[in-house]
Amino acid sequence: MGIQRVAVIGTGSWGTAASGLLARNCADVTLLARSGAVADSINQAHRNPRHLRGYVLPDNVGATTQAPEALEGSDAVVVATPSAFLRSTMRSVAPHVPAGVPVVVLTKGMEEGTLELMSEVVGDEVGEPCRIAALSGPNHAEEICRDMVSAAVVASPDEGVTRAARDMFVSPDFRVYCSHDLRGVEVCGAVKNVIAIACGICWGLGMGDNTLAVLMTRGLAEIGRIVSAVGGDPMTCMGLAGMGDLVATCTSSHSRNRTFGEAFARGTSLEEYEARTGMVVEGAKAVRGTWELACERGIETPITRAVHAILYEGMPMDEARHSLLDRDPNEEFYGL
Repeated sequence: MGIQRVAVIGTGSWGTAASGLLARNCADVTLLARSGAVADSINQAHRNPRHLRGYVLPDNVGATTQAPEALEGSDAVVVATPSAFLRSTMRSVAPHVPAGVPVVVLTKGMEEGTLELMSEVVGDEVGEPCRIAALSGPNHAEEICRDMVSAAVVASPDEGVTRAARDMFVSPDFRVYCSHDLRGVEVCGAVKNVIAIACGICWGLGMGDNTLAVLMTRGLAEIGRIVSAVGGDPMTCMGLAGMGDLVATCTSSHSRNRTFGEAFARGTSLEEYEARTGMVVEGAKAVRGTWELACERGIETPITRAVHAILYEGMPMDEARHSLLDRDPNEEFYGL
């Protein structure tokens, strides 16, 4: 029978769209919501009143605010909680996560302080790290809920978990490929958001397509150095979690990281942007952990350094721009 009952933790845009994908292959999908109003709307009108409000969820998707109701008896768990709240959320629900079931992490990021990737945070809290998988790729929820073609890659230490996660999500318009490189997939997913903020800032300052192309390609090399340093496969950067997601995140109007960068260049603070949009800018969180990791491991990450300096050290944007342009060009693929 395979996986029939799935719990989804998180009712943001991606959790909502992912529930629609899961409903195609699983008989019962239950969203765990923090808000009673959100849960009631999903159950009664099949709509999320806060995210993707025009999207009508399938009839076999429901919601609850009670963790035992959502999780106990589930065949699999899907995690779509913002990175800043991931550890506390998983700690609170861990007693209700059934032993041995696959846990698929959609959250992208790197935890500040611990420098753990999202699958590691989840593994810390729910146990059995070998059952944790990460799914990543160019997956804007706004397009997925309209059945537009997309694709993702899923990775886990356990090949059976990888296949199970693939089978939960795959459909003719949502292709899912398998990988053994969990660390590489997750690093790509975290750091591409940092590069997207840089692209947004440059666009907001009036720079052109050539500048964005330079930032994306040099950003990809930067991501590759980080992947290599943490034991991942740099080839992962050439795939959906790397180049695929980087292109989508750096160029799309759906990307909160790209659009935040544009707004920041025009004078909007991070707090103002998140309050106005009701969405978390994951790249602004990930840059802290990424910069910590780069300093700790001695990884050369000039774009990450510049974004961190702009957001958290008060460096003027023009000064950050000059810090990048004044560097002597190196071999194109050094450090890989």
